[in-house]
Amino acid sequence: MKRGRPGLSKLAAGIVVSVLSAGLFGCNERDRIFFPTLPTGPSAGGPTSTIDRPSIDTTITAGPAFFVTGRVGDADGVDTVYFELDGGVSGFPPFIANSDTVRFGLPITTGGLSGTVITVRVFGVDVLGIHGDTAIRRLTIQ
Repeated sequence: MKRGRPGLSKLAAGIVVSVLSAGLFGCNERDRIFFPTLPTGPSAGGPTSTIDRPSIDTTITAGPAFFVTGRVGDADGVDTVYFELDGGVSGFPPFIANSDTVRFGLPITTGGLSGTVITVRVFGVDVLGIHGDTAIRRLTIQ
């Protein structure tokens, strides 16, 4: 005759079976990889940047400051406009905006810079954090 409590092995077997079936069949929900949907409509591409003056890459005479003008716009609202200059001595901090269109005028120093090429890049980021296109002009100083 067996010693011990009868049915203990059946109880242990039942626990093992229930734990295994819970592991195999009980977890229908799992963490899923989440990919945010890209915006459509007005916010799809971020702010649009345009340099109006000069309308094309140009050669200018060294002397007083030359103004580069344009605008950055976005239907969702422009958060920040960035100005990057390569060459020359001018520099401009980012402009924090709170409207859907920002007009700008950058006084570029040209005095004493004959033979220099200055590349001006302007782009914006909208209130949703989307980086827009970049407007570029090259100014050759003679």
